[in-house]
Amino acid sequence: MSYEPLALPDRVQLSPDQATKASKDFLAYMQKRHSVRDYATSPVPREIIENIIATAASAPSGANRQPWHFVAVANPDMKAQIRAAAEEEEKSFYQGGAGDEWLSALEPIGTGVEKPHLTDAPWLIVVFAERYGLNPDGSRYKNYYINESVGIALGFLIAAIHNAGLVCLEHTPSPMKFLNTLCNRPINEKPVMVIPVGYPTETATIPAAAKQKKPLGKVSSFF
Repeated sequence: MSYEPLALPDRVQLSPDQATKASKDFLAYMQKRHSVRDYATSPVPREIIENIIATAASAPSGANRQPWHFVAVANPDMKAQIRAAAEEEEKSFYQGGAGDEWLSALEPIGTGVEKPHLTDAPWLIVVFAERYGLNPDGSRYKNYYINESVGIALGFLIAAIHNAGLVCLEHTPSPMKFLNTLCNRPINEKPVMVIPVGYPTETATIPAAAKQKKPLGKVSSFF
């Protein structure tokens, strides 16, 4: 496929005043985003999840390879299998596999072996990174900047979830190879995250430590 320039199809440029207000409004809204572990069992229409995933899939990627796949799971039995397998892996993690320093860092977050959010949330989105692509004849082609590309798509995904008025949690059981089998994904894909999606319960809580964000001066430099 050769290069063919296309006139910029969409322009969203704002005036400086409009852009300042829009950026402040978006900052304020994104600061209301929280990682939640307490999920109501209220259903979420599939169309919303489809739109969220389509948003994530619109992210930029290295050489436009789009090295990702999103598996959306609402089936209760499948969610139960994912939870059981994830909790089995977490037992090893919390029983010494993680190391004292890691466990100490997690203590203020309040995590543990039990993962009820994996069955309570109406949807799980399992995100896979495509380590290499496969042509129709079975031959391989290389993907570029895989981790960076999938990371950007995850950012889009989480922002889209929040924009839809839902909450999520970034869950990374380790190792995660069991997800290939459960989600019927090929060996050239690597599972990177399980994201429960839904509405928070009326009594949902978050760890107080999660509100401690580094100030702008600590995370940025201007020249």
